[in-house]
Amino acid sequence: MGAGHDHGHAHGAPTSGTAAAAYRGRLRVALSITLTVMVVEIVGGLLSDSLALIADAAHMATDAVGLCMALLAIHFANRPPSGNRTFGYARAEILAALANCVLLLGVGSYVLYEAIQRFITPAGTEGGLTVVFGVVGLFANMISLTLLMRGQKESLNVRGAFLEVAADALGSVAVIISATIILLTGWQAADPIASLIIGVMIVPRTVKLLRETLDVLLEAAPKNVDMAEVRAHILALPGVEDVHDLHAWTITSGMPVLSAHVVVGSDTLDAIGNEKMLHELQGCIGDHFDVEHCTFQLEPGGHAEHEAKLCH
Repeated sequence: MGAGHDHGHAHGAPTSGTAAAAYRGRLRVALSITLTVMVVEIVGGLLSDSLALIADAAHMATDAVGLCMALLAIHFANRPPSGNRTFGYARAEILAALANCVLLLGVGSYVLYEAIQRFITPAGTEGGLTVVFGVVGLFANMISLTLLMRGQKESLNVRGAFLEVAADALGSVAVIISATIILLTGWQAADPIASLIIGVMIVPRTVKLLRETLDVLLEAAPKNVDMAEVRAHILALPGVEDVHDLHAWTITSGMPVLSAHVVVGSDTLDAIGNEKMLHELQGCIGDHFDVEHCTFQLEPGGHAEHEAKLCH
């Protein structure tokens, strides 16, 4: 590596651990609760002929699949890096979140379709049983939400599971309200209306999660990293003449990375040396931006033009 080329790494090399790994145990408990409630709601829906309860059970089934994928993603994401996979399997977490989005959109569409069918062909829903099973589902969902509350702020994977459980909790509320209306008034349309509400609640949260997941897969800059500010901070360092090939992206939740080619005046490099300049850059980024891993290439003035000629 020539004198004008050097690489610096802020905060050390990327670790194989992901933000979701710390919540593996809680995800397992949430999965157990979800599977139990799913079976209970299926039985309750069949006994009471409640579409809203069956819809909530279907969503629970999707949650169970999503939680299983989240746990598998954590397993793969925390496998150590290799020569061929230098970041390990960290992206498995994001792929799991993407799969969750697809499942959620599918379930939401199914629930909306079935609800419309119920308006066309009404069914006799038994309100009393539906209320009981709805309360059981709500209680279980609140336990799962409590377990995943903190993790959803740190991991897209855990957030996907959290949003699914949150939608389930709201769905249970809709089930209880619709069943109470049927119990008190006999108005059967309350059941498909509750089903429509459950379906509508699923979609906006899923679209938001899908957008965030695609941002990671398309290597968009992390939301908390303003690239204009990063450039300004680097250019403000004494001796820095220019910065190009500046990139920031996210490997997986909690693992943002950044790279840049920094043009430094020859006089500055001669005076303080490459190591001191790298320390300055690392300190600049580390103090102002939450970036897991930074790589800098130092270049003397005119080197960018030289690289461009070599590329052509």
